[in-house]
Amino acid sequence: MCPWRNLRSWLCIGHSERQPPKGVLLAYGNPLLDISVNDDSCVSLLEKYELEANNQILAEEKHLPLYDELVATYPGKVEYILGGATLNTTRAVQWLLQRRKSTTYFGCISKDKNGDLIERKCKEAGVNVQFQYTDKEPTGTCAAVCTGSDRSLVTKLAAASHFTEEHLDAPTSWGLVEKARVYYSAGFPLTVSPASMLRMARHSKEEGKTYCMNLSAPFLCSIFKEPMMQLLPYVDFLFCNESEADEFARVHEFGTTDRKEIALKMAALPKEDSSRPRTVVVTQGPDPVLVAKDGKVTEYPVEQLPKEKIVDTNGAGDGFVGGFLSQLVQGKSLEECVRCGMYVGNVIVQQAGFTLPGSPSFA
Repeated sequence: MCPWRNLRSWLCIGHSERQPPKGVLLAYGNPLLDISVNDDSCVSLLEKYELEANNQILAEEKHLPLYDELVATYPGKVEYILGGATLNTTRAVQWLLQRRKSTTYFGCISKDKNGDLIERKCKEAGVNVQFQYTDKEPTGTCAAVCTGSDRSLVTKLAAASHFTEEHLDAPTSWGLVEKARVYYSAGFPLTVSPASMLRMARHSKEEGKTYCMNLSAPFLCSIFKEPMMQLLPYVDFLFCNESEADEFARVHEFGTTDRKEIALKMAALPKEDSSRPRTVVVTQGPDPVLVAKDGKVTEYPVEQLPKEKIVDTNGAGDGFVGGFLSQLVQGKSLEECVRCGMYVGNVIVQQAGFTLPGSPSFA
């Protein structure tokens, strides 16, 4: 029997070692160009703009000068890197599968310099990008203010905020939705087009496919609670880190701070197809990964990297999910999914920004 029956149209007995078909994963997210600086003196910028280390927020009016200030203050240290949580994860899946156009990505950009760079780099990486375009705002950016192994992300969505459900109506786009077997989105598009997420999630449920989502940031659990909870009944795999799990539990009044209990309660929340139990995956930095399913929590110890090898933690969670999904679409066990997630997370934290070096060595 296949590990997940909703992948049975491809992953059947004797087929689990085949190369995944093109378009097996479809992701929708907010494409961004990261403006990243890693310098201990960036602490002053955290204080100036009232930012927290290891946090992610949407830019407010007071944060808008930050982007130019980063470039002006650290001209020799600024790096421009493909970003956006869902795009990071998609690129990681594509990198691991090593077959062009195994992944498809939806999002909105402008046809400007930054948008052209994102599109070109994605295509070079083998991702089948199907962008919606807008001339209302420039391509979105994210200021990544890194101080050693800590990072604070400030996102200016701009063009990304103009993605609409109408993009799914195009025959080419919906054809790719129908072709996919696994769907993924970070929680951030809940701020843009939750209707698009819900439409793909309903399709996934109706066709017996797999829908995956990430909580992505604590503020989404509270400020965007309503659209999140509309989507959750369709979510087969839910990812989050420790701070997101804690905030979710607080918002929903779980009455516990025990993360194992929190994960179990998240997994037990109502689901449209109750015959397919939800799996909840909670990463905890250097502490064990928790996987809750069927009323049981399994802990997976994390390989500890020497501190001197850690360059930048930005995107480690996105990488973990990418590694996990790369094995999920191949019908591998939960243990193998987690193991690959840890592998990619370790690769990412040893790079500056979300960069994927050469070819993967995961075996």
